[in-house]
Amino acid sequence: MLFICQWTLNSEDRNEAIKRFLETGGKPPEGVALLGRWFIAGQSAGFAVLESDSPVALQQFALEWNDLLHMEISPALTDEQAGPLMAAAVSH
Repeated sequence: MLFICQWTLNSEDRNEAIKRFLETGGKPPEGVALLGRWFIAGQSAGFAVLESDSPVALQQFALEWNDLLHMEISPALTDEQAGPLMAAAVSH
């Protein structure tokens, strides 16, 4: 299943978050695949697309970072998954 992970960073935690990212590469734990990650230019924020079938592994990932970042992890659908649902919704 796909997930979007959005994060924001407080300025007082910036250097510690950078240090942790450089040390770990921000790699997720086993059971979570990182499909892509983007940093929003000029802001202390970004998002990643993750794939996992394990809510436990997703929670582990959040716990590895949420002492420094505010994180939200939400389920996501691809165009191929959402398209038929949209078509059915407008055909009623």
